[in-house]
Amino acid sequence: MLPGLAVFWVILIVLLVTLVLDRGLFRPLTRIMRERESAIRAAQETAQAAAARAREATAEFERRTKAAQAEVYREMDENRRLANERRAALMAQTRQDVDAQVADAGARLKAQAAAARAQLEKEADALGEAIVERVLDRKVS
Repeated sequence: MLPGLAVFWVILIVLLVTLVLDRGLFRPLTRIMRERESAIRAAQETAQAAAARAREATAEFERRTKAAQAEVYREMDENRRLANERRAALMAQTRQDVDAQVADAGARLKAQAAAARAQLEKEADALGEAIVERVLDRKVS
């Protein structure tokens, strides 16, 4: 037995609905979903590339910062070394000046002591003669 005409109509309507749904709904929907997936993949790749560039930029920044810090520390060490050298030279010059002043003062003191000794000897001789003259009541020659 052959199926009735109604079955053919149902099959025909189902095929038409399937065709309409496929062309009007499913194909555009799958196309839109593929485009979205493609856009998501492109956005993810772009984000990964941007993250890689950011990591590289961060690494470069840290490298330059470390290099700048090393340069600053080197300059500080050089300045400290120069300051210590100037201080040592100044201390040496000051010591030389002080030693020269002490030597000069010592020489003056010796000269003054010698002059005072000579003066005291002269006065002692004169005083001795004066004492002898008084004790003896005559001039000693």
